[in-house]
Amino acid sequence: MTQLSITAASDLANRPDGKILIASTDTLEGYRVIAVQGLVRGNTIRARHVGHDIMANIKSIFGGEISEYTKMIAESREQALDRMRAEAISRGANAVLGVRMTTAMIMQGSAEIMCYGTAVVLEKEDAA
Repeated sequence: MTQLSITAASDLANRPDGKILIASTDTLEGYRVIAVQGLVRGNTIRARHVGHDIMANIKSIFGGEISEYTKMIAESREQALDRMRAEAISRGANAVLGVRMTTAMIMQGSAEIMCYGTAVVLEKEDAA
């Protein structure tokens, strides 16, 4: 069993390939589940940066998107998804179905993003 290590969203050398299907639905039209490999998940915990907090406070006075936080959260989501994909691949799956994402505050100024789903092996259904 291969263990992939995803340490950062920008760690493209260790990023799982895009050949694994990810879906929030429990089924995919045109495919059938031939094996269930179990629950897989990926998570990351991120803390705010004092420099970003200063910019966020200024922007909150004038309004508008706080792009520093938008970028941090987007990278965190991708990292959590990459870790979930890596676990699915290590279990021999070619898809993850029923994918969900959650966010939770861990302590003041830091949050966890977790994604989870069911790792499965899919095969294409014969066209009738």
